[in-house]
Amino acid sequence: MVTETQLALSDPAEWLGDWHPLAEQLGSADGLVTLSSVSSQLKLRPVRNVSSLREFLRDYQRKILLPLELTAIESSHGHAMRNELRELVALDCQLAAESLLQEFAQASRRIGKYQLQKLRPLRDQRLLQRYLLAVQNGQAQGWHTLVYGVTLAIYSLPLRQGLLGYAQQTTRGFIYSAARTLHLSERCCRKLFNELCADLPAAVEALLRDKIAA
Repeated sequence: MVTETQLALSDPAEWLGDWHPLAEQLGSADGLVTLSSVSSQLKLRPVRNVSSLREFLRDYQRKILLPLELTAIESSHGHAMRNELRELVALDCQLAAESLLQEFAQASRRIGKYQLQKLRPLRDQRLLQRYLLAVQNGQAQGWHTLVYGVTLAIYSLPLRQGLLGYAQQTTRGFIYSAARTLHLSERCCRKLFNELCADLPAAVEALLRDKIAA
């Protein structure tokens, strides 16, 4: 594990959570179109106000954030800790086949590859270098959640803190990106954030407990 480095590294929850691929798209001019397409995929009514945004984010947390993204982060962290490249690449391919992730797959891979390039100078990190090579050779996609989990392992950052930070920052990113289009006040955004994040610590604990039991 890396204990000292000359590289400047901000909190991974900040550089990945704040720039969740779908949240990034929501900040664009066609953000509501993107959000509506994901809402349709989740079988929800279109997001047009704070009520429908709340409904979307609760369903996103239940169907994507907790079972797919946080699980992927936890699994990739474990593979990195155990130096399991084959398993990491298999997980990468598994995510590529997940239909609920397709809406922001391209952005996720772009962000993941960008962060991998920032980690390239860590030549002594064998799994990282081999995963980067697999991505460059087209054997893996470089999903941002997997890069996030690997980064937590490389820098010996607490997994529990990393998972919760990602979940909170991602939720915050969604709210504030959508707020620009929906014209939500700061007070409304903060209230919605506190409401949606209230159950996240317990959800992270349940995820880790289930993994230990397995």
